[in-house]
Amino acid sequence: MGDVCQKRFFTPVELNMLNFTFHNPTKVLFGKNTIHQLAGEIPPGARVMVAFGAESARKYGVLDEVLRALAGFDVTEFGGIEANPEYDKLCSGIALAREKKIDFLLAVGGGSVIDGTKFMAAAIPFAGEPYQLMENKGAAIRQALPLGAVLTLPASGSEMNNRAIISRRAVNWKRAAMNDWFFPRFAVLDPTKTCTLPPMQTANGVVDTFVHVLEQYLTYPVQGKVQDRLAEGLLLLLIEEGPKALVEPENYDVRANLMWASTLGLNGLIGAGVPQDWAAHRAGYELTVLYGLDHARTLAVLVPAMLQVRAGGKKEKLLQYGERVWGISSGAEDVRITAAIEKTKAFFGSMGLPTSLSGCGIEKVDADRFIELLEEHGLTAMGERGEVTPAMMREILALCA
Repeated sequence: MGDVCQKRFFTPVELNMLNFTFHNPTKVLFGKNTIHQLAGEIPPGARVMVAFGAESARKYGVLDEVLRALAGFDVTEFGGIEANPEYDKLCSGIALAREKKIDFLLAVGGGSVIDGTKFMAAAIPFAGEPYQLMENKGAAIRQALPLGAVLTLPASGSEMNNRAIISRRAVNWKRAAMNDWFFPRFAVLDPTKTCTLPPMQTANGVVDTFVHVLEQYLTYPVQGKVQDRLAEGLLLLLIEEGPKALVEPENYDVRANLMWASTLGLNGLIGAGVPQDWAAHRAGYELTVLYGLDHARTLAVLVPAMLQVRAGGKKEKLLQYGERVWGISSGAEDVRITAAIEKTKAFFGSMGLPTSLSGCGIEKVDADRFIELLEEHGLTAMGERGEVTPAMMREILALCA
């Protein structure tokens, strides 16, 4: 890895912070015992569909607490939304909501449940086939039912952003859409509801959040100094608090900081006015489609390899990242870059996530099929500079083995 600095070097260009519009309408209710406040955020007389995932929402009492808070409302329950929310399952929720004349949706769960609920909110009033809403990154969405969220698994930031990611196994796609109709009206964030998370889900959430921040930070410099410092602060917080959550799962302060970090990591704030990458996320979708890997695990495998191959184009920010986040300030540039990448990989490992495909139980990845999926989905020029081509992805996959 000693020559990473020389690979695909891009001549630095003096750039200014990019123009941006920042608007986030989601109201956050943060802290202990905040679920009881949600009734005041829903229009009186609303017919509410409460959407949730596995039975853990009921097992640990969160669903019952939500239903008590909704006493007096006409409530319909819709459970079983999967991790990587599946289109066919969501279509059954859409049909139920139409039958019950639902006019407000409440998601209780993590990013998958919230994403699925966003999709249903847009699809319920839509006259066409629901899958059409996910084409062209959600450009067809013109209306949606209002929704709120009760977050139980911090990771995706979906509780305070306008994104949704939906899977459809029948046609081998996992798609992301962005539309302002997806912003929840409110989000309830009670850190005590995360204390019963299994260690694997806690670890996945920390790594997913870490990579969300990297995708918006580790690109090329445009004098976005505020955004850089905010991003670096979040990364340092995750490095400090993430491992603590695995050994002190009921530590409220740890859980509170991780929960708020995950929300800030993808609510639009740190990405405003700076270039963004997202190649690891896009490529990770295809690994999930092919092998059913947890989203965060695809990132833990792909990110170190991508940074190694793409180090030339990210040189300035990698050096900054190494110094400000990992304290790497001496030595030759290529040595410092290599050390920063290795530190990142080691952090993922410290959270208990495999950093190779073999560690995920995949001895031989089907690179040809992987590339076919990228091409079918139009993902042939990914990254902040569009340099992540299918040929480069083959090189990256080889390093992931």
